[in-house]
Amino acid sequence: MTSVETLDPAPVTALQALLDTGAPTVATGDPLPPMWQWVALPRWPASSVLGPDGHPRPGDFLPRLNGLPRRMFAGGETLFYGTLRVGADVVRESVVDSVEEKVGRSGRFAIVRVSTTLSEPRGPVLLRERQDILYRPPATVPDPATLPDPVPPAARPLVGPPLVRKGEGWTFVTDPTLLMRFSAATANAHRIHYDWPYATRVEGYPGLVVHGPLSTLVLAEALRLTAPDRTAASLRHRNNAPLFCGSEGHVSVTIASDSAEATLRGGDGTLLTHLSVGFVPRLPKGAAHA
Repeated sequence: MTSVETLDPAPVTALQALLDTGAPTVATGDPLPPMWQWVALPRWPASSVLGPDGHPRPGDFLPRLNGLPRRMFAGGETLFYGTLRVGADVVRESVVDSVEEKVGRSGRFAIVRVSTTLSEPRGPVLLRERQDILYRPPATVPDPATLPDPVPPAARPLVGPPLVRKGEGWTFVTDPTLLMRFSAATANAHRIHYDWPYATRVEGYPGLVVHGPLSTLVLAEALRLTAPDRTAASLRHRNNAPLFCGSEGHVSVTIASDSAEATLRGGDGTLLTHLSVGFVPRLPKGAAHA
């Protein structure tokens, strides 16, 4: 799948408003922060091709996996070769690299690996990305009588900025409005992020699920705020478990000379998302770029 697209300033502005970190504004012509291609290149499918979960029905680009309908973002890797700039045109080429079915402790599942390359039109490659998408069997849905009442969560006040410094790290908390706005910015219609009855009664989650890409972006932003003078050369991320809407997550960052790590943990200390970055080496003092 190959197309020429524009790194759209509108969803970039939307993400800045959503994160509300106070970081310098990113405008047309500016370098795109790491991983913001997920919002700058939204791909809106026609309503007629959406499946019951809100994703495009498989079989066109992504493969059909019989008996594995539940889709989750599991992680991936990105390599940066140049600068993506807001408002610039890029050539996006995406391919399905592999489909691997396995059996684990919780049963059968599959990992689909999708590779994407972003290049300048008639120019060099700027970014290569691999995404790992996890497919699982249908959920065993609990008795509706045992599910939590949706009214109290809906009545809670909005949380304000989702990523807030606290001590040596940050807290990360979401609300339904935040999840809805991120879904809109990224053209993500997966119902587990905004449809409470579907998330709990069909897919068996205890509440709305925070987007895996949003958790990853929050870690990338925490790193960017901690080391604003460093440039990412590579970035790996893994989503081990979801954070649920309204639950407080805790972000920590560790910076080394040529690399950095960031983690998102739940209130009980469970590792939810991990991100590692390799930096472009610093030039010695007095040295000039080629």
